[in-house]
Formats: sequence, C-alpha cells, structure tokens
Amino acid sequence: MVPMRAEPAHRSEMVSQLLFGEFFEVIERQQDWCRIKHSFDQYEGWIPQSQCSPINIMEYHHLASGHNFYSFDLVQLLLFENTLFSIVLGSLLPWFNSKHCKIGNKTYTFEGNAKMPLPIEGSSTIAENAYMYLNAPYLWGGRSPFGIDCSGLTQMAYKLSGYKLKRDAAQQADQGRIVNLLEESVPGDLAFFDNDEGKIVHTGILLGNNKIIHSSGKVRVDNIDHHGIYNAEQKKYSHNLRLIKRII
Repeated sequence: MVPMRAEPAHRSEMVSQLLFGEFFEVIERQQDWCRIKHSFDQYEGWIPQSQCSPINIMEYHHLASGHNFYSFDLVQLLLFENTLFSIVLGSLLPWFNSKHCKIGNKTYTFEGNAKMPLPIEGSSTIAENAYMYLNAPYLWGGRSPFGIDCSGLTQMAYKLSGYKLKRDAAQQADQGRIVNLLEESVPGDLAFFDNDEGKIVHTGILLGNNKIIHSSGKVRVDNIDHHGIYNAEQKKYSHNLRLIKRII
C-alpha cells in the first residue's frame, strides 16, 4: 500500500492509499514526488516517484475499461523473481490470466482468490464485502483491512461488487438516489451523518434490522434509528443521521 499525501512530504497528512495494481495519472512532479490523480475515484495526492511503475497508454486504457480481477483474500502473496510481496483485499491484478498478472514488463505469480467483480442486480453482496473488514482499526485515509476510514470502507465494499464510489463521505453523499425514511432502506444503502455545522463527516452501510456497519474507532456494527447511530457500549448516540442514499 502506498500512502497518498496532502503535500510532497513523508510527514504530511495521508489522504488516501493506493493498493497494489491501482493506476493513476501523474499531473505534477516536484523533486522526488509526483502528484497523481487516482483513476478509480479521481482523488489527488502526492506519492514518492520511487513507489510507482510507468505503464503505456494501451495498458492504461485496458485497465480503465473496468474488466479487471481483484484479490479477494484479506492478505495474499505475489511472487516476482524469487521475491515475495504481500497485497491486501481489493488489490488489482492487471492482465490477470490463470496464476499471473503483469505490470509493465514485470510478471507476478498469484495463487490466491481472484475475482472479476461485476455490477449485480440488488445489493446483497455489499454488506458481505463490508463484513470482511470487521474489526479493522480506523485509519484516516486508509483503504485496507489493516486500517480503513469510514468512506474507505464504503468505497471498498462497493468496489468489490463492481461499483464506483467517490473517496470522501461528502462526495459519496452526492451520488445515488435519496431514500426518504430509514424504514424504506434496504441492506447496502448508504447512511450519511453530519456535525453541528451540518457538514457530512461520516458514512456507513445499512444492514437491515436497524443495524449499520461503519468505521468508527474500528469497523463495527451498531444500532441505528432516525436520530442516528447508537453506541451501546457508550450508551449514547455517536453520529447524527443526515440522509440515506441508494447507489444501486
């Protein structure tokens, strides 16, 4: 995983992460850093130039077509010239064929669980995907089972079912169709929560039966009603419900 930074410095805030195989456009270079635009969600940030490999335009357009395989193991290994690399759930496997994937002129061996997620009718797999991150620690900008933030969880759960969500909660709140009442929601719908200023600051995936899975401290399942998320451990509401959106 490669941290995407707000500024070209290792101490700068991590705003997102790149997983293995994900691709991007370089839009600026500054010494040993490059500012990139992530092809999946158009999110921008800085990464060290040493942590990326160039691909040609044909490879870029092939990957952008969306017909890609992803790793569906929490953690798996890639082999390249007798060297092992660990990758996480949701990593992209470019040009995957049987047990191999390729980036530029490098061919990697992968013997894990690879799938090509395709958009489906309904949303039953969204919640199942989110459960794979259960108890993962909260990490601002994170997108992996080792650390993930609230919008990273929703984005990855949808990505593993073949759907694209934007990166931040406020951006995701602009997608999809409004569901007027919690009682009208279905598993897989997104709930959004605001702060005292009315700004969207949190999101999670509705599970049905007044339950929600979200990343707050860790990926957890809590109760939800028309007021918001109720944390039974703290015996109080932790998030104020603002709106519900249906993406599928």
